[in-house]
Amino acid sequence: MNGGDEVVAAPAGPPQPLDWKFSQVFGERTAGEEVQEVDIISAIEFDKTGDHLATGDRGGRVVLFERTDTKDHGVSRRDLERTEYPISRHPEFRYKTEFQSHEPEFDYLKSLEIEEKINKIRWCQAANGALFLLSTNDKTIKFWKVQEKKVKKISDLNLDPSKAVGNGSIASSSTPKPCLANGGSPDKSHNYLSNDISFPPGGLPSLRLPVVTSQETNLVARCRRVYAHAHDYHINSVSNNSDGETFISADDLRINLWNLEISNQSFNIVDVKPANMEDLTEVITSAEFHPTHCNMLAYSSSKGSIRLIDLRQSALCDSHAKLFEEPEAPGSRSFFTEIIASISDIKFAKDGRYILSRDYMTLKLWDINMDSGPVATFQVHEYLRPKLCDLYENDSIFDKFECCLSGDGLRVATGSYSNLFRVFGCARGSIEATTLEASKNPMRRQVQTPSRPSRSLSSITRVVRRGAETPGVDANGNSFDFTTKLLHLAWHPTENSIACAAANSLYMYYA
Repeated sequence: MNGGDEVVAAPAGPPQPLDWKFSQVFGERTAGEEVQEVDIISAIEFDKTGDHLATGDRGGRVVLFERTDTKDHGVSRRDLERTEYPISRHPEFRYKTEFQSHEPEFDYLKSLEIEEKINKIRWCQAANGALFLLSTNDKTIKFWKVQEKKVKKISDLNLDPSKAVGNGSIASSSTPKPCLANGGSPDKSHNYLSNDISFPPGGLPSLRLPVVTSQETNLVARCRRVYAHAHDYHINSVSNNSDGETFISADDLRINLWNLEISNQSFNIVDVKPANMEDLTEVITSAEFHPTHCNMLAYSSSKGSIRLIDLRQSALCDSHAKLFEEPEAPGSRSFFTEIIASISDIKFAKDGRYILSRDYMTLKLWDINMDSGPVATFQVHEYLRPKLCDLYENDSIFDKFECCLSGDGLRVATGSYSNLFRVFGCARGSIEATTLEASKNPMRRQVQTPSRPSRSLSSITRVVRRGAETPGVDANGNSFDFTTKLLHLAWHPTENSIACAAANSLYMYYA
């Protein structure tokens, strides 16, 4: 400190691997219980605050959960500080509401059934205590508003309450009564002064006006807008813009730009459809807006490339601003090379500097300022490489796994088979590569990960991390089950908490 010298702190080492613990499960299956196809979860999404979680399923339903551990339920902070447990506990959620978002439809022009399955859910900006979200199936996007509505209850009537209905009208019998023209009735007892109303002898001493005694609140989901008839092919992505006004939807060949307020018009901003469909070599697999720059978005392709486009360049953004792809290693080409190179999901990091992509075998982290190749590659299930032929035969090779990043950008996660998911550290010097199982004992399959040298993200040298691998079997020596796959998962935006879907069950973990 003498002479104005500054003390330079020693660089901190990589963060320690997280110790994951089970938090909650919703829709847990009992042993041997058959899973209904319509109940299988097909989309998961946290909102920006992390206080709400939405899931969509193959039956077209959207289920909302809300966080409960942040609410103190009227207890003062001072009282909480006196208690033995700390205030900051891990995220806990409870069921909030659910609604039917999409129904099965039939396209008569193309003679095609349109599934009700929810492909993607995206939260929009909340306003006036209401929640807003977009949900889409293969063809139609819907904009939902979920709000608490007060239901008034009226009491203190002169009449017997059992004879009155909610709004004060007289409850009628369920049996149909014969009626004449103008509403008259041949039965004198069913005329306007009906015998259904019993007056006490001597009449009523005084007339009491009904009063509102309670106002119960019910959650009501209302579809505000339907964005339809804009996609010839199946919608694979929906992404909100940071401007809060627009969003994109992407199918195999086109990306459309919408305004949330206008449902009958969209702008086609990317079109990769060739003049002759026989010349088609790649399709769009995923698309996402940059988290802070409203003019930038990225989309991935079935050839393993990611294109960054700038909406300021031209109205139709067929020419990309940047192209991210990894050159193919010489001599490594096989029948499966193109199939497993297809990117199934991309996500921007919170600061927009990095893009995480998932192909069939690996997770790749890309720096948007460096298009020569990924800065880190994580092998998700390298032991499956010898089994690619079997995976092709049973169509598992076409499974689309999602990926996610932690809010602090230090870790990435994605799913695998046998209801396993992997968490990798991507900070400088990190060798974290954890395998977890979607069950109440997530570390059951955990084995010691061999340490490997790793470079920082800023290094030009690429990182390849595998973690623990045993060909053909998992960490316990069990053979892998390709029918149980963990395709969908989401990382809490501010805390180390992961929600993942195993068939119809939603599992939540924290560290």
